[in-house]
Amino acid sequence: MRLDSAQLDRAVGALLASAVGDALGAGYEFGSAPYGGWPRMIGGGLGGFAPGEWTDDTAQAVAIARVAATGADLRSEGALDAIAAGFAEWYSGGPSDVGIQTSAVLRRAGRDAMAVAMAEAAAFVHAQSGRSAGNGSLMRTAPVALAHLDDPVELVAAAKAVSSLTHHDPIAGEGAALWCLMIRHAILHGELPAAEDVLPLLGETSHDWGAVLLEAENGKPARFHKNGWVVGALQAAWSAILHTLEPQDQPCRHLQEGLATAIAIGNDTDTVAAIAGALLGARWGASAVPQEWQAPLHGWGVDGGAAALVVLATTTVQGGRTRGRSEWPLCERMDYRGYGGESTYVAHPLVDGVWIGGALPLDDLPEHIDAVVSLCRVGTKQVPDHVASHAVRLLDTVAEDNPNVDFVIDDAARTVLRLRDEGKRVFLHCVAAHSRTPTVAARVGVLVGHDLGAALRAVVDALPSARPQRWLVQALRRLEQADRASIWSGDVDQRGLR
Repeated sequence: MRLDSAQLDRAVGALLASAVGDALGAGYEFGSAPYGGWPRMIGGGLGGFAPGEWTDDTAQAVAIARVAATGADLRSEGALDAIAAGFAEWYSGGPSDVGIQTSAVLRRAGRDAMAVAMAEAAAFVHAQSGRSAGNGSLMRTAPVALAHLDDPVELVAAAKAVSSLTHHDPIAGEGAALWCLMIRHAILHGELPAAEDVLPLLGETSHDWGAVLLEAENGKPARFHKNGWVVGALQAAWSAILHTLEPQDQPCRHLQEGLATAIAIGNDTDTVAAIAGALLGARWGASAVPQEWQAPLHGWGVDGGAAALVVLATTTVQGGRTRGRSEWPLCERMDYRGYGGESTYVAHPLVDGVWIGGALPLDDLPEHIDAVVSLCRVGTKQVPDHVASHAVRLLDTVAEDNPNVDFVIDDAARTVLRLRDEGKRVFLHCVAAHSRTPTVAARVGVLVGHDLGAALRAVVDALPSARPQRWLVQALRRLEQADRASIWSGDVDQRGLR
């Protein structure tokens, strides 16, 4: 399906924010650690995870995404066999924390089970226990939604088919299909869905999902602490999203605030946050996920953490293909020669330990640089492996392609300073240091205490080709006004996100 720039950002956000929610929630699962109201990548939890490591929630989503990224129809026998093989591969590695329902099925299905055998194992487990409507198939819906954005009928069928591999109860499949439809609506329309937007597309059901959604809309998040089953988990995630206010200055911070609310509900915190994250990411986009949360992200199934999830999501919605001459996101290098200014490499005029410029210095990165913040697309091998790398989505096109521009500029600048404060020497760049680099570099100057006008003049004078676009400068001015409002109101930054 052909998506515009903002829709693509939201599609990537569904998979990325789900993984982030999972990794954030892992440390607090069933009271593993005290929760002070704001989540951090602390690791631990029931599985003894490393900080930023995703759990079984995202591991299974990755098993699906690896198949979806080939362009496969997830309803097909071949795709379902490949997904089942992925589940079996992951389980055979002895994961430290697996849901009871899923574990029972995968153990019975065996290491070499294909889709039919795995679904038969799910049916057997259901017959033995009398129930199999756990939240384990709801937590892995993001890649299913991305694979079938163009057809809601196909999407419902795919969601049910993938769910049935491990969850025989039709309620589990219906819940997964409903959440997929909600993710789809948010990606395509840039808004959270209403019940009437999705329920007619669900078809006949064995459960009253309208009543489920209404109860979540009317009930406070804390009410849905029994969230180990599909209905309770869906209600917990939906209630958390709806009962979290959108910040006025940067509405996309609703993503972070919503994840914080979801985790505060307690009990199955990683799964509820993964479910909520998929929809929050679909609404606000990958560009709304803080770099501080993306940086430590890692886990089973792929190398490269957040960057690898971006590749999987992008290739999935592109039908398993790359587009354009660059073949991003799978290309090893992006060729940016000929733009004028792409060779620029200068010290930041106001901030020690920071260098600014264009993309070509990446090809022969100075030895003293050990962190790179890229404001443009880079190839998979363009930044050396030993260098900390942050890829920021900031498009040098028009404002409409950058709905979260204020947050992105501020987050990129704070990322530069956080890396610098960790003792790293940082290179901040875009393609040719025309617009994006001077914009974020000026914000870096403001955050260390300089006036915006002085910071922007200093940066533009240092970059020979700098000419920041008006809408980016306007974003800098809005951020400056928000800074002043925060000072006057006494709103002290406790979370590192403002």
